Amino acid sequence: MTIHIGADHAGYEMKEFLKKELEILDYEVIDYGAKELNTDDDYPDFVIPCVRAIAEDLEQNEGQEVSKNLGIIIGASGQAESMCANKIKGIRAGVYYGGENTQTDIKGNNLDMVSSLRKHNNANILSLGARFMTNEQAIEAVKIFIETEFSGDERHIRRINKLESES
Repeated sequence: MTIHIGADHAGYEMKEFLKKELEILDYEVIDYGAKELNTDDDYPDFVIPCVRAIAEDLEQNEGQEVSKNLGIIIGASGQAESMCANKIKGIRAGVYYGGENTQTDIKGNNLDMVSSLRKHNNANILSLGARFMTNEQAIEAVKIFIETEFSGDERHIRRINKLESES
């Protein structure tokens, strides 16, 4: 699996940390920048190329429900980066910025926020809020994101298809 990663200045240090950790775990990592810390940079310059790589992968695989590659985008809160990502057809980005809360789904499964993004929403991009979490929290979230598979439940597929029909 290839992990595509991009961050602006606010997420630069976390991106560098995650990149090293993911490479230790034997993932191929493609870095879309920022390549250096520049407080005047703009998140779309790094988010859009990263996200487009995931969208192109979906197109090459004829829109398969499960992407073989995933993306990680990082900013101060992750909110603007997620909004930017979700403008691209086929992308389902969700924001995470820490916290240990869980939910119980209608089948009685306990899911944390990151697992829910993948299992129920088939998210293919995780947007992290670097100013709200530590590097250690971030790598744990990324591991969960990568390791959790989409459930494939009909109700989730139906909902995703409704979203896709709007883009």
